[in-house]
Amino acid sequence: MALAKMIMFALAAASIISMASAISGTATYYSPLVPSSCYGYENKGTMVAAANRALFNNRAACGQRYTIRCTGATNQGVPQPCRNGPITVTIVDLCPGCATNQIDLSAQAFDIIADPNAGKIRIEYSR
Repeated sequence: MALAKMIMFALAAASIISMASAISGTATYYSPLVPSSCYGYENKGTMVAAANRALFNNRAACGQRYTIRCTGATNQGVPQPCRNGPITVTIVDLCPGCATNQIDLSAQAFDIIADPNAGKIRIEYSR
């Protein structure tokens, strides 16, 4: 019984730490997926993203995986754009026009977590 309580406490603590380490930001989407700054014409699938300059860090982010969760709308056009749960994407490119804490998702990845008609959504992301 004590072991079960310890395991439940550890799981609860891990989820709190995970939520606390998430970064708030925004997401947009893009296509086509290749070529990319990290991998040229090598196809890395559709669950990919381009990182803002700070996150990209001169290609240091290439291949890193991020969990992205839609948290809400950024405009009145689509007041409730979020759908489904979080997704995991791999950084394959630089988004030179992205603001700090903005991630440019592939159109396919964006479509899973939000209505594409929103164009831009609020997110939380973490490694």
